[in-house]
Amino acid sequence: MSTLVLDSASRWFGNVVAVNDVSLTIGPGVTGLLGPNGAGKTTLMAMMSGFLAPSAGHVTLDGQPVWRNTETYRKIGLVPERELSFGYLTGRQFVRANADLHRLGEAAAATERILEVVDMVEPAGRRLDTYSKGMRQRIKIAAALVHDPTVLLLDEPFNGVDPRQRMHLMDLLRRLGDEGRTVLFSSHILEEVERLARHIEVVVSGRHAASGDFGAIRRLMTDRPVQYAVQSSDNRVLASVLMAQESVRAVSLRGDQLDVQVGDLGSFAVDLPLLARQHDVTLFELSPSDESLESVFAYLVAR
Repeated sequence: MSTLVLDSASRWFGNVVAVNDVSLTIGPGVTGLLGPNGAGKTTLMAMMSGFLAPSAGHVTLDGQPVWRNTETYRKIGLVPERELSFGYLTGRQFVRANADLHRLGEAAAATERILEVVDMVEPAGRRLDTYSKGMRQRIKIAAALVHDPTVLLLDEPFNGVDPRQRMHLMDLLRRLGDEGRTVLFSSHILEEVERLARHIEVVVSGRHAASGDFGAIRRLMTDRPVQYAVQSSDNRVLASVLMAQESVRAVSLRGDQLDVQVGDLGSFAVDLPLLARQHDVTLFELSPSDESLESVFAYLVAR
C-alpha cells in the first residue's frame, strides 16, 4: 500500500499560477479529484506522476520525492486524458511496449495477465485506431497497470465513454481500490465521482477547497441551512407546527413529503419528534435532501 502526499505544492507557468499551495494526502482505495475545468486537476496529476516538478513545496510517495526518482516511477501508473497517438499498434503491442519500457522479466506473460484483468484479450489483436473510446480507455489502463503499480492515477477517465463502458471502468477501479491500491481519478462530472468515490478532494481555481467524505463536508457548512425531506402521517399538520419553530427557516409541501429548511440542526433534532408526538403525527421518514455531491460542489465553487 502506498500514500501520495502533497505538501504546500504549487506550480506556475510564467505569470500563471496553475496550482497554489496545495496540501493533501491520498491513501489506499478510490479517491475522486473533483473540480471544474481549469481548476488545476491535470497539473496536480502531472506533479503526482513525476512529469512536472513543483515550483514550490513537495510531492512524495511513501516518503520519497516523486520528481526524477526512477524507483518511485515503478510504483505509479498514469492514465492521461490525451488520446493515444499510436493507432498503428495493436492493443497487445501497445501494452507490451509499456511492459518492455519497465524492463519486466516476464513481459509477455505480464501483458496477457493485464489484458485479461481489463477484459481486452479478444480485441487485443486489433489496431488501436479501430477501438471505441471505452476500449481505448481500457487499453490505456492496461498499459498503466502492466508493471503492477501500487498507485494508479487517471485523468478524466470517463470522458466520452458510453454508459456500458463507464460501468465496466467503474467496476474495474472499485476492484483495484479493494485490492489496496491507491487509485485517484479526476473528473468534473459529479455523478461519476458520487457513484465511485465517497472520499473526495476538491480543487477550485488552483486551490485545495475541501477534503473527505462529501456528506461530512456538507455537515461542516454551518453557514448554509440544511435541507430535509420529511414524510409523515399528516404533512399539513406537521408543516403548520414546524413553521412556528425558531429552528426552522422554511417549510414547503411537495407531493407526499415536506421540504424543511433548518437553521439550528440541534434544536430541530430535539423538537421534531416531540412535536410529532404532541400532535399525534407519525413520522415515516426523515432524510437530508441536499447532502449530495452536487450541493457540496456548488457551494465550494461559489464561495
